[in-house]
Amino acid sequence: MTSTVHTAELWQPLFNGKDLDGWRHVGPGRFVVDDGILRTEGGMGLLWYTREKFGNATLRIVYRAPQPQDAGNSGVFIRIPEEPTEPWMPVNKGYEVQIDESDDDMHRTGVLYSFTRARAKPEPREWNTMEITLEGNRTVVVVNGVTVTDFREGDAVPPKLKPYEPERGPRPDAGYIGLQNHGDGDVVLFREISVRR
Repeated sequence: MTSTVHTAELWQPLFNGKDLDGWRHVGPGRFVVDDGILRTEGGMGLLWYTREKFGNATLRIVYRAPQPQDAGNSGVFIRIPEEPTEPWMPVNKGYEVQIDESDDDMHRTGVLYSFTRARAKPEPREWNTMEITLEGNRTVVVVNGVTVTDFREGDAVPPKLKPYEPERGPRPDAGYIGLQNHGDGDVVLFREISVRR
């Protein structure tokens, strides 16, 4: 067995490319599956993975914002402590790893939204790869091979400044994950959501 094959086998797909089996949507808008791709529609809602919580693992998300002038707006939610019944609980009780190339360094792609400042600004590609490593209370986010966030619970964070920013406070070591559909003008496409334990 080659190392390439062995590495590929370590990644377990969470999205099967056909339907939303294992996922559930809460809130406005929806996700649709079109030719093997997940597409956001409307919002603000959340599509979350129902089958297990994740900790001590790496998530790989391959995504694209098809409208470069707007850059798209979405996010990958991690460390959601309980099953979400509406989209704001994950905002306030989990972390959102932001997808948005147009915002400032506290609200742009790869940061924990409004908690961390971007360490770098990876060059966007047609299809972007985000890897989120959950290691105990540490969260590392790498976008297109560049580390954007390296955060541990207890690190200093700025105060909440805007009403739509999340409440401060610790998050669990493991939790549910989800994808955000932000609004009508914020289309983002996802072709892979996988986990490596």
